[in-house]
Amino acid sequence: MTTLRRRAAAAFAITACLVAGCSSSSESSGTGGEAGGTYTIWDPYPQFDGGSDWVKLLTGCGTDAGVTVERTGYDTTDLTNKALLAAQQGNSPDVLIVDNPVVSTLADAGVLTTTDELKVDTSAIEPNLLAAGQIGGKTYGIPIGANTLALYYNKAVLDSAGVDPAAIKDWAALTAALEKVKASGKKGITFSAIGTEEGSFQFLPWFWGSGANLTQLDSAQGIAALELWNGWVKSGYAPNSVLNNTQTTSWQEFATGDFAFSENGTWQLANAKKTGFAYGIIPIPSRAGGTAPAPTGGEFVTAPVQAETGRYAVTEKLIGCLTSADNAYTTDTTLSYIAATEAVQQKQVAANEELKVWVDAVQAAKGRTSDDLGTRYPKISQPMWTAFQAALSGSASPADALKTAQTTAAAATK
Repeated sequence: MTTLRRRAAAAFAITACLVAGCSSSSESSGTGGEAGGTYTIWDPYPQFDGGSDWVKLLTGCGTDAGVTVERTGYDTTDLTNKALLAAQQGNSPDVLIVDNPVVSTLADAGVLTTTDELKVDTSAIEPNLLAAGQIGGKTYGIPIGANTLALYYNKAVLDSAGVDPAAIKDWAALTAALEKVKASGKKGITFSAIGTEEGSFQFLPWFWGSGANLTQLDSAQGIAALELWNGWVKSGYAPNSVLNNTQTTSWQEFATGDFAFSENGTWQLANAKKTGFAYGIIPIPSRAGGTAPAPTGGEFVTAPVQAETGRYAVTEKLIGCLTSADNAYTTDTTLSYIAATEAVQQKQVAANEELKVWVDAVQAAKGRTSDDLGTRYPKISQPMWTAFQAALSGSASPADALKTAQTTAAAATK
């Protein structure tokens, strides 16, 4: 077995053994490295069928490169497992589009080529977005776009409480606003603190916005972030339901019209227009003032390792086509993403001024696996969400909960 296959098998772990037919075929996923061959693309967008603009784009990029594209859409979780298994079998797709935290897992397993190997130009990509696909000084793909978090607000609720959303620039101002909202008879803020990655995603803007680092969960800054959330729940500014809220159920609470704020993402823009009340959006404030770094969601376009390296020239053309300015604008609009380049971001804002706050949020955002955390991130995230669950449920103080989390994370990431 080659080194690549051994590493992919290790990453796949027990799951691979449960899948029938784990052969070690060395056939590549398409035919030929020359024009006229067939190239495979796997993506996490099963909602788009053959008649969709997305699939038409993939087909058109193949036509421009002189090849036929065979595309398959998988659910996000299923796609990761299939990519690892395909690498183990020597049957990887030519282009693989995956959720950005997965890039480090696949790169660590030796599944992906680097952008240098493929000769893909990344110079126009925003560095903070590209960082989600960088491990050990190497880059393993290009972001197709990004989404992130901000604060939606109900204009009528804030008006009746005498709160100016434009004045909310730090934690103190936000907490003071929540106090006024509660005094006016309305509810403060809703978010997701569920004990899953979804909860960690929502906690990170406050954690990072305190100045904390994921390598030291129980720092004074990290404790301050959890004390902020905990204080809101204890004071009745946030409901106890945050403990079980997903981002969807949290949004449903905001949509009732009773809440002043909802921490949520770009993907709720269409739903915001359906609420029946006037709303606005502000960045999540950091503790000391300014926009907090929120985590990025969104996918990377990557190129798995092929035994037949002559295929890479066409693969580079396919990736270049998918991430070109015109195509990125269309795709990011379809997916409710903010583009990964400043030029396309400006085009998005020119077409829709409402996206300005999201562009600002994305420019301040960071990848969960950034700072060279890579595959260590999931081993830190789980103790972190266990900590905020413990604190918000009252079973531990924020300081004790994060101390336990740090001990667990440190042991898991040795």
